[in-house]
Amino acid sequence: MASPKKQTQLRLEPGVLAAGKDAAAARGLDFNRYVERLISEDTSGARAAGMASAQRLLDEHGSFLDALERDLDAQHSSAPRRGAAA
Repeated sequence: MASPKKQTQLRLEPGVLAAGKDAAAARGLDFNRYVERLISEDTSGARAAGMASAQRLLDEHGSFLDALERDLDAQHSSAPRRGAAA
């Protein structure tokens, strides 16, 4: 059985609160669960491990990803626009 939750209070700048609520909603979480997850990931080392993995990916494949992004941008900019005169 899960332990009972404890209540606390946070004082956040309005913009930080709004960004947090938006981020929670984008992940399908309520704000309380989002904050709980952030704290849990930060204190368990999960966040650091994820960031280290992301950095390794960029270090090993960054030039490929940059080239892919340039190619996709070029394809997008040269594609005919809908409704444009022919």
